[in-house]
Amino acid sequence: MKTSKLKVKSKTENLSVIRDFVSSHAAEANIAQDIVENIILAVDEACTNIIKHAYHSVPDGEIIIKLKLSGKKFVVTITDYGNSFSPDKIPEPDLQKYYRQKKVGGLGMYLMKTLMDNVEYRSVPGKYNEVLLSKNIKADKSNVR
Repeated sequence: MKTSKLKVKSKTENLSVIRDFVSSHAAEANIAQDIVENIILAVDEACTNIIKHAYHSVPDGEIIIKLKLSGKKFVVTITDYGNSFSPDKIPEPDLQKYYRQKKVGGLGMYLMKTLMDNVEYRSVPGKYNEVLLSKNIKADKSNVR
């Protein structure tokens, strides 16, 4: 699989376009469905965070998603040009407390780290931010012909 690229504006309506893009390319790479679903959810969380936090829901920001199958890894690189942040400052959530308080939102980084094998964040303040998500994959034997 060569590198595939999608550019979208920072609108929540584009999340379905992003999910479809990831889904179709992961299926093309013959990745097991449970892994595809994890990748889609992690990418959706990353892009939602970009829309809400990097661009503060302003719809004209740019989000670039690149997908690449590198050996046995499916790598997603998401670039934006909004505000940066420090992921180290986000504490691990207390899920029991979270549930008791019936909180909504705030689990994006936790979900990405749980669903993916590697999550990296790079930023050049004033220029760009980049989230790198990678997942070790196995072929879906039921799809092999």
